Amino acid sequence: MAAPLALPTDRYDDLLAWLPGFVADDPDLRCAWLGGSAATGGFDEWSDIDVVVLATPGTAASAYDRMLAAIRATFAPDHVWELPEPTWPDGRQCFVNLQARAGLLAEPTRLVDLAVLEVGDTRRVIDVRRHGTPLVLHDPDGLIELRHDDPEELARGAAAANDQSRQRWATAEWLVNRAVARDQLPEAVALYLRFGLTPLVQLLRTKHCPERHDYGLRYLHTDLPSDVAARVTALLPGTDRLRELSAECFAWQAELLADLA
Repeated sequence: MAAPLALPTDRYDDLLAWLPGFVADDPDLRCAWLGGSAATGGFDEWSDIDVVVLATPGTAASAYDRMLAAIRATFAPDHVWELPEPTWPDGRQCFVNLQARAGLLAEPTRLVDLAVLEVGDTRRVIDVRRHGTPLVLHDPDGLIELRHDDPEELARGAAAANDQSRQRWATAEWLVNRAVARDQLPEAVALYLRFGLTPLVQLLRTKHCPERHDYGLRYLHTDLPSDVAARVTALLPGTDRLRELSAECFAWQAELLADLA
C-alpha cells in the first residue's frame, strides 16, 4: 500500500532507525509515517522530515510528551519549537531542530516536524492527491488507508472560500490601497498578502488543482501551470532583497528576544 521507506539522503538515517522502535514499544502509539515533501516529492537538501504519529484516543498528549522527552535525550536537539496546546484539539505538534541555526542554510537541514495526534478516520485516511504517498514507519494493524477525500466536501470548502473572496473583493482592494495611499507600507504589504495575493492563489487553485484548493502559497510551482506560477511570482513585493531583509529581520528579532529575556 505505502511507498518503501527511503529518502534520497542519509542525513536522517539515525532518526529513521530509532523512530519505528520507539513507536512500537509505546503501548499508546498505533502507527507512524513520513509525510511532507518526502511523500509529495521535491525533497532536497533544505527539507525537514514530517513525522506523523497516531495514538489511542485520550493518550496523544501524554504520548507526545514521552516521545519528545526521548528525542531530547537521544538526539540532544539544539532547540525545540512547541506549538501552543490549543493548536490541535486531538494532539500536539513541535519542530525539533537537530542543528544550530538551520535558517543559515550553511549545511543540509536536519529538522523534524513532529505531530502526535489521536487515531481516527480524519487522521488515518490519507488522500494522496493532497498529502502524497506516506512512507510508513510503523503500522502493524493496517490503520493507514489511502483514499480520496469526499469530493463534495472539498468542493464545499472551495466554494465557501471563493464566496468570501467575491464578497470581500471591493473592501479588500480599498484596505490595501488606503494603506498604500497613507504610506503605511508595513500594513499595506500585510494586507496585500492577506487580502490580495493569497485569495488570488486560492481562486487559481480552485481552477487548476481543486483537491489542494486550501494549500495557500505552498507548492505553488508544482501545483499550478508554470506560466500561472510565474505570473503569481511576479506579483510578489520586494523579492529582489528578500534574503538580505530576512537576515536583518531575524537578527533584530534575536536582539529583542535577548533584551526581553
